Amino acid sequence: MQILNILLIFIPLALAPGVGIVFFIYFRDKFEKEPFRLLRNCFLFGMLSIVPAIFIEIGFGKLGIDENQNLLKTLVYAFFVVGIAEEMSKFFFLRMYAYRKKDFNEPFDGIVYAIMISMGFATIENVMYVIMGGLSAAVLRMFTAVPLHAVCAIFMGYFVGKAKFSKHPVLMMVLGCAMAVFMHGLYDFFLFQQEMTQLAILSFVALAAAVGISFVAINKSEKISPFKTVAR
Repeated sequence: MQILNILLIFIPLALAPGVGIVFFIYFRDKFEKEPFRLLRNCFLFGMLSIVPAIFIEIGFGKLGIDENQNLLKTLVYAFFVVGIAEEMSKFFFLRMYAYRKKDFNEPFDGIVYAIMISMGFATIENVMYVIMGGLSAAVLRMFTAVPLHAVCAIFMGYFVGKAKFSKHPVLMMVLGCAMAVFMHGLYDFFLFQQEMTQLAILSFVALAAAVGISFVAINKSEKISPFKTVAR
């Protein structure tokens, strides 16, 4: 019965938020759709990107730096271990694979490809947590952890999309990575720390604010598409 529940209930619930966000961003790409092959590959690379992140986090955990320590160690773990490990693992494939493709030909593509990679990562992570935590984990993460990965991807993708057409691409990429790491670390820090449990609510406040900013970034990227006038 437990295996049946996992296959018929938990796994679909774990897949649903990531797939939903993928389709949302895909349909927001109004003017020049990306090839399915590249989108699929980015999603698969995103799934792969969880491997180095897990090893890095486990390694630092063995050194005594994890979320179950004092505020300072929790802050270091949230920002400089989890935030950097997970976001830079995703950025590696965004920069080394998607960024180099000729189909990456408008600023909004940065968001599209970043979302595909991030949702590949988030989907695998979600399946792992949902199998361990069951229905409650599936429902909670649908509205928290998966959207967090999405807004971090939008922050990163927005600036990587600008980098592609900027005279200062390195600066744009650094800004994108920094924003993604900061948002990820901020969310995790408030959630992980155990000395002032009431601060956990700030994770959701920060996430809600980030979602609003994400829509601004999406709209701005759409407006500067070089294919906008052609589509009309």
